[in-house]
Order: sequence, then structure tokens, then C-alpha cells
Amino acid sequence: MNKVILCGRLVRDPETRYTNKGDSSAVAKYTLAVDRVFKREGEPPADFINCVAFGKQAVFAEKYLHKGMKIAVEGRWSTGNYTNKEGQKVYTNDCVVERHEFCESRGAQKQEKPFNPNPMPQTSPDGFMQIPDDIGDELPFA
Repeated sequence: MNKVILCGRLVRDPETRYTNKGDSSAVAKYTLAVDRVFKREGEPPADFINCVAFGKQAVFAEKYLHKGMKIAVEGRWSTGNYTNKEGQKVYTNDCVVERHEFCESRGAQKQEKPFNPNPMPQTSPDGFMQIPDDIGDELPFA
């Protein structure tokens, strides 16, 4: 099975081209910056993955996607190769997009808050978590 699911931010606005007239001939290319779970010193904190969308997905990318936007992409992995002008063989790796999905609301995109996957609760100087005064009798223990 060849299935790829990515979540990241667009490095730049998508580049869209049309081979013929009509939406079915559209091709959009963009790069997603996908954060790495484990970061090592001296290595980049993200992987930059080339994505390509065809047809209606390409038109969608052209209309709605822009630099800095956080999206999820579902698709398949594609490898290829070609010979460049200097006669060298160049290998390619791309995610062929089958579906886009927004990961943030428009308001959140404008604020660009950093994502914290494990927020720490507020603690007092003695190291204990502070419990709000208005919690009443809703404590799960007593």
C-alpha cells in the first residue's frame, strides 16, 4: 500500500500551471515544511517535502493555499528520475496529493501562535498544580 499523510506549513505559495484549457490540466507544486519529532543539534528541525497536485486538487491549491498556511495532505509517494542538461541523472521524490485539509482556522493562521503539543499546567512554587477556586465539588477525589 502506498499511502502518505503529512501535516506541515507551506514554504511558499503554490506554483500552478495549465497544460491545456480547463481545470483537469492544472498542475500545482509546493513544498511542505514538516516538523521532525526528534530534533538533533546540527540537523534541520523540519523535513521539506515536495508535493504535486493535479486537476481539481491543483486548482484548490492555487485558490486557497498560501505561504505559512498549516495543512494536512493525503496522497501517495512517487519516485522518478530524469537526465538534466549536464547529462547527470537526477532522482526525484514527491508526494502526489489526493486530498488537502486545513489544520487551522483563518484567525489562527493570522495570529501564527507556536504549537505546543504538551502544554504544562501552571504550577505553584512548591511544584503542585494550582486548582481554580471556582471548581466547587467537581473534584474526582475527596
